[in-house]
Amino acid sequence: MLPRLLLFSCAVAAIGAPAAAEIGRIKRVYGDAHIVRGAATLPATTGEALLEHDALETGPDGRITVAFIDNTRFSIGPKSRVAVAQFNFNETTHQGGRFVTEVNRGSLAVVSGEIAHEDKDAMRVRTPTSLLGVRGTRFVVDVQ
Repeated sequence: MLPRLLLFSCAVAAIGAPAAAEIGRIKRVYGDAHIVRGAATLPATTGEALLEHDALETGPDGRITVAFIDNTRFSIGPKSRVAVAQFNFNETTHQGGRFVTEVNRGSLAVVSGEIAHEDKDAMRVRTPTSLLGVRGTRFVVDVQ
């Protein structure tokens, strides 16, 4: 009995937690830019997948352009920190989506995608002093 239990435990440990779903990809990177994923800091590179809860940070000369799976587009300016706090999107039905972004500093230009088009209350942007509900298709947030 013990060998079977040990074998089962090893198999579960090898499988681990399910992989996080990709929510978008970096399209362009200029200058100093990186992804903060949990406790790890990774260089931001063109084609790199983004996951829910990732934060994007840019230095004084950095900029990042991102395309999400719902066709939302982000352009993140220099000296910025932007995190995807929540991202839910059903690519088949386009129903029940939710997109919450946190802009702690810097600038973010957005062209909203399917999530904002399907439900006017589904996309939000948090800053240190406010919570914005997205109603339009293009907007800019600048946090000093």
